[in-house]
Amino acid sequence: MDWITVISLILIGIILVVVEIIFIPGTTVVGIIGFCMMLGGIVVSFNYFGQSTGWLVMGGAAVVTGIVVFLSLRTKAWERFSLKDANDSRVNEGELSGLNSGEEGITVSSLRPSGKADINGKLYEVTTLGNFVSSGTKIKIIRVSSNQVIVEPLNQI
Repeated sequence: MDWITVISLILIGIILVVVEIIFIPGTTVVGIIGFCMMLGGIVVSFNYFGQSTGWLVMGGAAVVTGIVVFLSLRTKAWERFSLKDANDSRVNEGELSGLNSGEEGITVSSLRPSGKADINGKLYEVTTLGNFVSSGTKIKIIRVSSNQVIVEPLNQI
């Protein structure tokens, strides 16, 4: 019964540490619990089986943990769970050439301070100078710079 306790604590601890390394990067509760379970299994082996067996169990646990972590990283098991697509587009990229300061439009969504607006029949991502503008409000373009359209509501003029 004592060996079953020692082996199960160490194996569950190793599994939790591997889960921590591969699936939950960073120091989280899972890794801490796994480390504590491995440590508990080693302590139990020292208490029940003596110092020489305890040292053997600790060395074996370290070697097995190293091998399991190495193999799980080498087989790239985490790639099945990782995101492979990248978002390389930008807001309003290449679409602002026809816009000029002073043009008017209407907001399609609330601007808090960014949102969408219909200007000349096309939808654009627009930004205010920090004001909140509700949906359906008439707006005026203040400035167009790089990929950003700065607007203000018409009732503030």
